[in-house]
Amino acid sequence: MTLADKVTSARLILAPTFFVVYLLPGILPSLFALPTVVMSGGAVWTIPVLWVIFLVSQITDMLDGMIARKRTEVSDFGKLFDPFADTLTQISYFMCFVIDGIIPPILFLAVLYREFSMLFLRNLMLRKGIAQGARLGGKAKTITYILAGALALLASSVLRLGFDDELFRFLVFSARAVFFLSVIMAIVSFLDYVFVYRKL
Repeated sequence: MTLADKVTSARLILAPTFFVVYLLPGILPSLFALPTVVMSGGAVWTIPVLWVIFLVSQITDMLDGMIARKRTEVSDFGKLFDPFADTLTQISYFMCFVIDGIIPPILFLAVLYREFSMLFLRNLMLRKGIAQGARLGGKAKTITYILAGALALLASSVLRLGFDDELFRFLVFSARAVFFLSVIMAIVSFLDYVFVYRKL
């Protein structure tokens, strides 16, 4: 594995860590929640931890591509490994937000269908000897995923801090609106990949 691939692999560790930290206080509140800070099944200590994991995940996503290009280590493996790590990361934190009722399950299901369809399509391309990397539409989709994830995590943070319900509802509405947009972009980008495959 190249240095860029090693940076990418960090997300394979961060994704399940985010999931565990997010849900742990709700599963074992008496052991892991600090006194007087338990709010709605969560704990204040999880907020900075979750934000660090979330931000480091996004930073590694930017760094791996930059490192690969700078060191001229762009590879077919990296083209497939990077979106694979992205998908695991995105599914992990969106699943948490679905459990908390911030993201609607139907939209999450649409994302799952799209991502598994992309894996299938990439396998078809591999049979043609082509390792298809991310295209512009896929990158734009990823940006909206990140924004929706950040808004949802902000809503979760507000909930855990016990802030005003109106602020929480506003953040949930914003997260859902951006997530809905990201689902549309995800479907459009998938159709773009299908078009590329048909041309090949």
